Amino acid sequence: MPFVSYLDEESGVTQIAAYHGEAFDHISNFTEAVMRGPSAFSAGERELIAAFVSGLNACQFCHGIHSHTAAAYGVDLGLFEDLIADVDAADVAPNLKPVLQFVRKLTLSPSRMTEADARAVFDAGWDERALHDAVLVCAMFNFYNRLIEGHGVKGYAGLFETRGPRLKRVGYTAAALAAGDPPSGSGG
Repeated sequence: MPFVSYLDEESGVTQIAAYHGEAFDHISNFTEAVMRGPSAFSAGERELIAAFVSGLNACQFCHGIHSHTAAAYGVDLGLFEDLIADVDAADVAPNLKPVLQFVRKLTLSPSRMTEADARAVFDAGWDERALHDAVLVCAMFNFYNRLIEGHGVKGYAGLFETRGPRLKRVGYTAAALAAGDPPSGSGG
């Protein structure tokens, strides 16, 4: 069970956000822009990165939700265990592997990032904007993982199976998440 009385086993970021209202409206709009706005990475690839980072952090809730959101975009759910074990051996596009290695290192040992790490991403055909987008997704999910874990939220399989596809449909804005309706312009 969560650590605070206003949350229960059905709770997630939306319920945590309700406790601090307006501040989270800004965060949810930022999250919508990062996860669904223009990027070299598809929405499914960004969800894959989010689930991967969350798996590295052993954040059961975020890993579960975002694995299922990525699956709603066509990513194989079985891929995540392979990615956590060994990015290079996982069945992902070769040009995505340096990006995943980059976010792995940024998550697990951020002070050890080097220009060579960025160069590997560029050498795989990604530009500076793509690197920036990968860093944003990585940083955002390190934040969300700590938010969720700090509140003791864990979730469960049935919750992940329903909320993952729902997140694909409605997006990340606070109003859409609260109402369950797609945000304007998201194609929901």
